Amino acid sequence: MNHAPSFALGAPPPTFHRRGEWWALAVLLLGLLLQTGWQERAQLAANASLRPLLEAGCAALHCRLPLWREPTAFNMLSRDVIAPPDQPGVLRVQASFRNEARWPQAWPVLVLTLTDVNGRSLGTRRFLPADYLGKAPHAAQIEALQASQIAFDIVEPAPNVVAFDFRFE
Repeated sequence: MNHAPSFALGAPPPTFHRRGEWWALAVLLLGLLLQTGWQERAQLAANASLRPLLEAGCAALHCRLPLWREPTAFNMLSRDVIAPPDQPGVLRVQASFRNEARWPQAWPVLVLTLTDVNGRSLGTRRFLPADYLGKAPHAAQIEALQASQIAFDIVEPAPNVVAFDFRFE
């Protein structure tokens, strides 16, 4: 004997396809993750723990990651600023450095500061890779553990330059 009201004895309530809803939710979530990954790709590629996974994924998908940038991984091996005797008012900048990062990375920006005997800055200049590598063809990146030597001339900003400082950006 059924004690349910007559209006409840009609057709069964509609059922939803739960499996279809989960698939739709999974597809939307995957789309959101892909979109976020695409927008944040530079920051994700700069993460040392994610980099190998991203490189493997990009190798399979034939995509390119932004070049690794870790200016603190450049190690200055030698440096010098000299005044060539045959060129008054010119300073020759010479340096050798090595990429100590685990991956190849973009050539660094070299910042040179010249100071006088009292430690006052006479000039600071940022040299882009095109400035110190010259017009000769060169690789877009410096390999891991690769050393490089550079040399270029600059105009002496003042006759009393006695010290210099290099740093990488």
